[in-house]
Amino acid sequence: MEDQFRDLVNQGISALKVGNTAFALLHFQEAYELGDSPELLSHFAYCLAKEKNDYLCAISLCNKALVNEPWNSTHYLNLGYVYLLAGKKRDAIYTFRDGLLHEDNSRLKEELAHLGTRKRPVIGSLPREHCLNKYLGILLTRLKLR
Repeated sequence: MEDQFRDLVNQGISALKVGNTAFALLHFQEAYELGDSPELLSHFAYCLAKEKNDYLCAISLCNKALVNEPWNSTHYLNLGYVYLLAGKKRDAIYTFRDGLLHEDNSRLKEELAHLGTRKRPVIGSLPREHCLNKYLGILLTRLKLR
């Protein structure tokens, strides 16, 4: 039973590595019926979000994996991906940064670089979304003063 569980998880991870999340989801669902592990929960959550758009369940599964293994940066990576799929970019950035605090992971760094960093607001006392900050930032950037 344990061997079958491990084989299903490994097959799912292999399918994920080649980008076949639908096939990976099938393996992870079968494995989840046999038992669970933080590794399974994390990858299963990503596949659920990607294939079925079930973001709430996916976030819950990733958080459960993080409670059991808070040092494993792969869980932070998967949770960040789930947040991105759910349209929560800010939460994804915070999650990727949290993962880097626990383990040096090049994939987390790549994702943060890909998402980019924002410059500080022109007027720090106003919210970033305020029209003065927005339009002054655009103007100063076009004038190459920022």
